[in-house]
Amino acid sequence: MEAFWENILVETTARYSVVVLCTIVFLAVFELVTSYGNWKEIKKGNIAVAMATGGKLFGIANVFRYSIEHNDTILQSVGWGIFGFVLLLTGYLLFEFLTPNMKVDKEIGQGNRAVGFVSLVISVGLSYIIGASIG
Repeated sequence: MEAFWENILVETTARYSVVVLCTIVFLAVFELVTSYGNWKEIKKGNIAVAMATGGKLFGIANVFRYSIEHNDTILQSVGWGIFGFVLLLTGYLLFEFLTPNMKVDKEIGQGNRAVGFVSLVISVGLSYIIGASIG
């Protein structure tokens, strides 16, 4: 049975499945944190929400990329992925906190593409910082 789990195809499929599941859960958490419905707004064509959500997706995937690269087991990778997600979420909340003259969440929900783009860049940038720190 050990040879089965060491097969690269099995391991890749297992990691892929776990990361997809984690991504769905993490996006659901982001959905709870925002005042707008991500997928509802994207369906309506809200580019700002699409950029912010795309940045979150990229950020999550990038953190997992580093996590998989630097850890031997799926459990270790998931642990670092969860920690990275918490840091990404904290970064998003800090963005809101550090801009008291505007409500970031409200601006993105109303379609402010400039704010959506900054949110995207923050998520992507932080994912590289988080990823570089994963050991």
